[in-house]
Amino acid sequence: MSLEKNKKGVEVDAGRRSFVKRSAAVSTAAAVGPWIISSKALASSGEVNVLLWSDYCPPGFLKSFKEETGITVNFTGIGSNEEIINKMKATKGKGFDVCSPTNMRSLQWEPLDLLQAIDYDRIPNVKNLNPAMLAVGDNEWSFGGKGSHWLPQIWGTEGIAWRSDKWTPPRDGEMPSYGDVWQSDVEGKTMMRPHSGMLGAGLYLETTGALDPGAMRAAYADEATMRKTWQVVTDFCIKHKSQIKLFWNDADSQKNGFMSGGVVVGQTWDGPPTVQMKEGKPVIYRAPIEGSLAWVDGLCISSAAENVDETYAFLDYCFDAKAAGRSIDGGGIADWGQHGYNSAVLGADKHASADYGKWFNQIYPGNSLANLWPWPKEPQWYADVRTEYRNKFVNA
Repeated sequence: MSLEKNKKGVEVDAGRRSFVKRSAAVSTAAAVGPWIISSKALASSGEVNVLLWSDYCPPGFLKSFKEETGITVNFTGIGSNEEIINKMKATKGKGFDVCSPTNMRSLQWEPLDLLQAIDYDRIPNVKNLNPAMLAVGDNEWSFGGKGSHWLPQIWGTEGIAWRSDKWTPPRDGEMPSYGDVWQSDVEGKTMMRPHSGMLGAGLYLETTGALDPGAMRAAYADEATMRKTWQVVTDFCIKHKSQIKLFWNDADSQKNGFMSGGVVVGQTWDGPPTVQMKEGKPVIYRAPIEGSLAWVDGLCISSAAENVDETYAFLDYCFDAKAAGRSIDGGGIADWGQHGYNSAVLGADKHASADYGKWFNQIYPGNSLANLWPWPKEPQWYADVRTEYRNKFVNA
């Protein structure tokens, strides 16, 4: 692991930070060759069972994939990594061909034996993937040295969103903070996902002196260190729980929180509020001053996959630049739909709408990409202890 000091003198994982920064730059700027669909000749009347995040398969994507291949996608939407793992464990992977864990969860998946190595030769469009993100699969998801069990699909961040007609960030009206969720002027009008909202609270507490700088990242080192840090975070969150109007768990609950749930400020994924911004709703999402939490969601093949040919056709189509780009924001096609995140496919941005770059720059102004906070690799003990503190907060 490569460490360097940031401007506050805190040691940070330079390799992970630069990986996401480089990936962001490449995925929004690089171009690729012609649109290649290896599955055209498949002419299948089969199906593929996918377990993906709830907003990752827009209607236009599903329709075009069906038209191109003849394959029906049986889509099961989920809202958390825990839900993916639990569903796969419950059936030992049976009933699902594809699932979509986040990049930092490899340590939790490896001992489960629920995934199979991916044959790159069966995915012509794998060449379109961002090399820095592809390397994560090769380096961190090569279980038993058998090759990558994970391919990158979509990347995004978690930061701060707000109702622009009801609230303005106190810092020149532009740059939000994770601490804004906890301010008295929005008491009872905020939302968060419990476990990541607590991480955001911890990053805010680092800026106030309640925690040492770098404490939230250092908490991944060992259980004793984590418990010391997360107890401070949990005590703070419980003390100020009256701030929270809504604990969200998926994309729709974030959107509804702003439009009909009485929420004014929230710690959210970038996708849902970005979609609302583009629809002209009074919602803004932006990277906070502490750094937005960065992640890459990938595609894996279940060890119990039954529709193998259809599975590889699905993966190949996901990595087609045109299909991936249109799925970002509809690509100017009214009925395509959109997920609002960013693609791991090089050249996808060329097939997004003409305004994609404008929105991207508004969401990540200034040095926001250099200031990303990539989620570290997460061992199972960390996830278990975090759930313990998360439950204390939610149930308080």
